[in-house]
Amino acid sequence: MKNQQTRKLTLAAMMTAILIILGVFPGIPLGFIPIPIIIQNMGVLLTTELLGAKYGTLSISLFLALALFGLPVLSGGRGGFAVFLGPTGGYLIAWLLVPAVLGTILYLLKQNNQLSWWLELIVVIVAGVLFIDVIGSIWLSVQSHMPLTTALLSNIAFLPGDMIKAILSVILARRLRKLRALQGIF
Repeated sequence: MKNQQTRKLTLAAMMTAILIILGVFPGIPLGFIPIPIIIQNMGVLLTTELLGAKYGTLSISLFLALALFGLPVLSGGRGGFAVFLGPTGGYLIAWLLVPAVLGTILYLLKQNNQLSWWLELIVVIVAGVLFIDVIGSIWLSVQSHMPLTTALLSNIAFLPGDMIKAILSVILARRLRKLRALQGIF
């Protein structure tokens, strides 16, 4: 049991490192809202799919703590407390909540042997992508004094890329779970 916990903690640290690496890719500004298109949210989805609620939350908490303390781990080399108060703060908070929501749903479906590829993708889109977009939009609306409907509608620009990231995270997670060396860990 202790060996299993050590493996999961190691994987949580590894996924934190992957989130940091994904931050090397700069965001693509849209111009009409102060939220860039980034790839790190795919890392949040993948972390949750692989590690579940408990260790996924641990990994993302560590990542966000590094950002909070000023390390330039967020996309474009950003970090610090001010980022959490800015327009992207709601998306960062949503990242912290995704493992609890998405991880729990995936766990329940796995327990009932009901997790087909399509069902996993739908759950990742709804409990991951859309959850992040809604929480982020609420914060964006409050922080930017923008009507909530405008903030929600502005997230439509992210959906095509988010769908690609959701598909990639499901493909990667399912393939990694099948690797013999990693069986029983994920």
